[in-house]
Amino acid sequence: MARAKNQKTEGAQGTAKVQRIRIRLKSYDHRLLDKSSDQIVDTAKRTGATVSGPVPLPTKKRVYCVLRSPHVDKKSREHFEIRVHKRLIDINDPTPTTADALMRLDLPAGVDIEVKL
Repeated sequence: MARAKNQKTEGAQGTAKVQRIRIRLKSYDHRLLDKSSDQIVDTAKRTGATVSGPVPLPTKKRVYCVLRSPHVDKKSREHFEIRVHKRLIDINDPTPTTADALMRLDLPAGVDIEVKL
């Protein structure tokens, strides 16, 4: 039993870990999000990295219910909603120029970017 455990750990240590950059984009405007994801994909492909994505993640919708009048008419209400659109981009085998090009990329202010190495 102990011998089987040792063999499993040796096999796991022998494999090389592939370097990957995972980028998550969030925005209220889906058009702005698509444009910025296209810019990221084009930049990564130009520098020689392989790209998978953009993968659309589920859109979160928050609904707020507000009374229309300040005093009476409890039945009269108004609903507002905010939709948060998300995209996921994986950059496999990035080159050093890929990271530099992504740092120099000018993206709109309405897009939240989260990068994991």
